[in-house]
Amino acid sequence: AVSAFMYAELYLVAIGFLILEGDNLDKLFPGTSLSLGGVLVLSGKHLFIVLVSIVILPTTWLRNLGVLAYVSASGVLASVVLVFCVLWAAVVDGVGFQGKGTMLNVSGLPTALGLYTFCYCGHAIFPTLCNSMKEKDKFSKVLVICFVACTLNYGSMAILGYLMYGDNVESQVTLNLPEGKLSSKLAIYTALINPFSKYA
Repeated sequence: AVSAFMYAELYLVAIGFLILEGDNLDKLFPGTSLSLGGVLVLSGKHLFIVLVSIVILPTTWLRNLGVLAYVSASGVLASVVLVFCVLWAAVVDGVGFQGKGTMLNVSGLPTALGLYTFCYCGHAIFPTLCNSMKEKDKFSKVLVICFVACTLNYGSMAILGYLMYGDNVESQVTLNLPEGKLSSKLAIYTALINPFSKYA
C-alpha cells in the first residue's frame, strides 16, 4: 500500500511538472498550434505538454545518481534565479507590492495543500539517495539543510507573489508577470529549466 501511494505521488508530480512547462510555454508563445494530418489538432498548453514530454523523457534514462546530482544542482540555481527575477519585476519593473486579498482563504486550501505536496514530494527517493551517498552518516544533516533551503526559497516566492498580486496570484507566479519585460522572460525561461533538472 505504501509503495502504491509513493508511486502514485511520483507519477502525479511528474504530471505536475509537465503542466507547469505547458503553462509557461503557452505564456511565451500564445496561439501556437499544430495540425496532424487534419485529423488531430494540438494547440496551446496541450501541444507544449506533449512536446515537453518527448524532450524530457531522455532525462529519465540516466541511471547514475552522480550525474543527476549536477543536473539537480542546476535546478537549485534556477530556483534562486527565479526568486530574484520575480523580486526584480516587483521592484524595478513597476509591478510593486499592492496586492490585496484576505490573509486566510479557506476555499483556496485544497490548491495550497496540493502546491505544498508538490514542493516537498521528494521523500520517495530518499532511500535511493541515502544508499548512493559515500558518507551515509551525513544523510540527516543533508536533509535538514535541503529542507531549510527549500522552505526559504518557496516561502520567499509565496510571500513575493502574495504581496505583488494578492488573491489574484496564480499557482505559478510566472503566469502573472507582465509580458515583454526582461525579468518576466528570464523568470519564465528559468521556470522552464527547473522541471528538466528535477524530472528524473
